[in-house]
Amino acid sequence: MTLTDATVKIKGMAVGNEGKVNAKINFQFPEGTIHLDDTVSPTSISNENKEADCTIKMSLDNYGKMLDGKLNPMMAFMAGKMKIEGDKGVAMKLASLF
Repeated sequence: MTLTDATVKIKGMAVGNEGKVNAKINFQFPEGTIHLDDTVSPTSISNENKEADCTIKMSLDNYGKMLDGKLNPMMAFMAGKMKIEGDKGVAMKLASLF
């Protein structure tokens, strides 16, 4: 999975789910960042590293596995495959979209 692929997937997840997270989130991958702003309508998604309520750090490979249902977000966090900085409650809301 590339950063572009991940960005497209996040945009797809945002459609129909506007306002469910109601926060700003950065997904940080070694290849770059995806910023999701669900405080505006429609939800804004970019590859800029902006201020966020929560930052999720992981590999694109593990992100792809999560999207495919092969890696549970909670298990990824517990196993150290995903790190969360900032408001963990925001991350919990986001997990409901996976």
